[in-house]
Amino acid sequence: MSTGKLLLVVFGALGALLLVLGLWVAGIFNRLVGLEQAADAQWAQVQNVYQRRADLVPNLVATVSGAANFEKSTISEVTEARASVGRVTLPAGGSPTDPAQLAQFEQAQGRLGSALSRLLVVAERYPELKATTNFRDLQAQLEGTENRITVERGRFNEVVRDYNTAIKRFPAVIFAGMFGHQPKAYFAAKSGSEEPPKVQFDFGAKTAPAQQ
Repeated sequence: MSTGKLLLVVFGALGALLLVLGLWVAGIFNRLVGLEQAADAQWAQVQNVYQRRADLVPNLVATVSGAANFEKSTISEVTEARASVGRVTLPAGGSPTDPAQLAQFEQAQGRLGSALSRLLVVAERYPELKATTNFRDLQAQLEGTENRITVERGRFNEVVRDYNTAIKRFPAVIFAGMFGHQPKAYFAAKSGSEEPPKVQFDFGAKTAPAQQ
């Protein structure tokens, strides 16, 4: 075989090898992109259900404010908690990679959730408020939204787990950093969440004035 033909064979083999290698790397890249897009899409759904809860707050506050002598401190707490949620800044266009940012987001959302729970407990003291159709509808929507939040957070953690696992596995780990893929943060379970919640109503602190 002449030198020229040998060089053609060698270059042809190298070209084929590079093509196979390129397709292999492209496959890894495409898979990581798909997993990251799934995580970002699920993050958008998490934000959607949290926004749904935030959108319910003004109507809920307006409804309970109309009840005679409803506790103003409880209304203020809900309003302030909703405002604190709006002050949390997160990166646009994708799910968080910084655990501290996600923890700040969780803290603000948790504060709003706690404030809304207390508002509903206080509402138990106002039978005339509970009897209104508007309040009952808002309460049902809020309860449904809280359930949806739990579901979407769980789904988010699942897709983030798949993504984080993929970028740490060989051979993707070799290229993940090169492609700009960084681990994403998880929602953390609240301390004591494994215990069933204790529901207790203490209405003894306020008593109705004696009839004259």
